[in-house]
Amino acid sequence: MTRFNGRTPWSRPYGTADISIDLGTANTLVYIRGRGIVLNEPSVVAVREVAGGKQEVVAVGLEAKALVGKTPHSITTIRPIKEGVIADYDLAKEMLEHFIRRSRRPWQLAKPSIVVTLPHGVTEIEKRAVEEAGYSIGAKRILLIKEPIAAAIGAGLPVLEPIGNMLVDIGGGTTEVAVLSLAGIVYCHSVRVGGDAMDEKIIEMVKRKHRLYIGEQTAEKVKIALGSACSDGTVYRARIKGRDSVSGLPKIVEVTSEEIAEAIAVPLRAVVNAIKTALANTPPALAGDIVERGIIMTGGGALIRNMDIRLQRETGLPILIDKDALLSVALGGGKAIEDPELLEAISNS
Repeated sequence: MTRFNGRTPWSRPYGTADISIDLGTANTLVYIRGRGIVLNEPSVVAVREVAGGKQEVVAVGLEAKALVGKTPHSITTIRPIKEGVIADYDLAKEMLEHFIRRSRRPWQLAKPSIVVTLPHGVTEIEKRAVEEAGYSIGAKRILLIKEPIAAAIGAGLPVLEPIGNMLVDIGGGTTEVAVLSLAGIVYCHSVRVGGDAMDEKIIEMVKRKHRLYIGEQTAEKVKIALGSACSDGTVYRARIKGRDSVSGLPKIVEVTSEEIAEAIAVPLRAVVNAIKTALANTPPALAGDIVERGIIMTGGGALIRNMDIRLQRETGLPILIDKDALLSVALGGGKAIEDPELLEAISNS
């Protein structure tokens, strides 16, 4: 059995876990057994360059996100998680340590057992980085479970039964379309397209059409306010602030929901194609269950206006959006650490 830092990874759980972490590109959520979700903050770290080319962490989470686009040259805001996996090991470790320290009560000094949810398609190297980060912050045991299964559990799907369920999880960095049955993933198609890709397309569109530079947070806000997967005949408008790309002066322009829809069309098409690919590869015995039960959607991207209508038109299937779409993965990981039998079942998937 492979060992990390002299420790044996938790390949088969026993007892219960203490903490479940949804390590997301956009947000990290921490669930503590017996307490529920205790932390939900942006996966952002602000660092300052110090002597010797080293970096000093000055803010994490909400405090760091508030600094995005507003820092002096000496401070940089970084997302250590890209497309659902660790991109900057040292900063990811710092961020995890900070979040766990804030989540646990002062008297909880024992080393915790930690469950971390990761995208289905991660590589062994990416898994190793997460395990190493977990052990480096003092974890006693680490268990990695797949996000589509966690999201399905969080959405209340009967994952332990021999019933076909299709789940679409549109996160910040990835979209995963999974067909699940008997606590396992029968088929999963993952594309590294999500909410961040939509934000980037909005930034590009505003620069091209309005000669205005805007930041990530402005793009995200306008996506939430005006974004639509298909037109419902109503045109919405919003005024946004930025910097004129020609004069360099501050400027306010008006954008419409039609412009935003055009900007995010390519990422949305990638999501639609991923769903169609998964449907085409679903075993016939499970396809009948999906026709009857429909497709369940989770993640922030599921909340884009008219997303369900667009997908129903494209697939001809019922589309259901989880009422806790932003929390599905975290809630699923939480249910798993509260139920040892469930944790045992999904750990072998």
